[in-house]
Amino acid sequence: MKQCEAAIIRHERLSADIIRLTLLAPSIAATARPGQFVNIRVDKNNFDPLLRRPFSIHQTFPDGSIQVVFKVLGKGTEALARAKEGETLDLVGPLGNSFELGRQPICLVGGGLGIAPLVFLARAIKDTSTSSSVSVILGARTRDELQPLVDCFSAMGITPHVATDDGTMGHHGLATDLMPRIAQDGRTRQVCTCGPYPMMRQVAAISRGYGWPCQVSLETMMACGIKACLGCTVHASANRSGGELYLHVCQDGPIFDEGEVAWK
Repeated sequence: MKQCEAAIIRHERLSADIIRLTLLAPSIAATARPGQFVNIRVDKNNFDPLLRRPFSIHQTFPDGSIQVVFKVLGKGTEALARAKEGETLDLVGPLGNSFELGRQPICLVGGGLGIAPLVFLARAIKDTSTSSSVSVILGARTRDELQPLVDCFSAMGITPHVATDDGTMGHHGLATDLMPRIAQDGRTRQVCTCGPYPMMRQVAAISRGYGWPCQVSLETMMACGIKACLGCTVHASANRSGGELYLHVCQDGPIFDEGEVAWK
């Protein structure tokens, strides 16, 4: 884990309210693994908002840069969206654990901004295997939200199965509707999912039905990122080793086996 001042070298508006920042952070880029995140002080010139904001690492690059993608939703992300190229941001990272992959074919299921960290994971898979070993399912509300992230996979030679809530791209419905298509060949897959909680709960349930192992990337408010504030707790299932009642997403995760989570 490093704290650094990272220069903004590119500011992109992917849609009306989705921003991608490319940040020069060599110490983080060199050690980051898919699934990890950074905590960003969104406005270093004042303490409003006071708490850092967690952002999954979207991609890393050999030049020492990393990318984060976020949607403008409140005061923190509004402040971050105003940051200009050439300015610096205070980052802490990489934080948390990462996805763990075996030798099974892999199925990535992403929803909304939860797609962003799966790009990092897909690239890592491509670096160590072939495109035939990974299937990708992506869902979002509209084509405008989905297309820029689909393009990231297309650039790797991966054609995702896609769904939108409004039917403007791909299947008119939910990403989870597409999982049976992947299951048709009868192969056991390792599922990795990130996105809205209800979607991941459904992905976990479908995976259990197929007998597929499933890892989920949970998201909570992680103000400190090091298990000091205890603000990122979620309920653990009875299957959690050690008998703990709670999971601390920043330190124990954010990646968990779905069987560890007490899905509500």
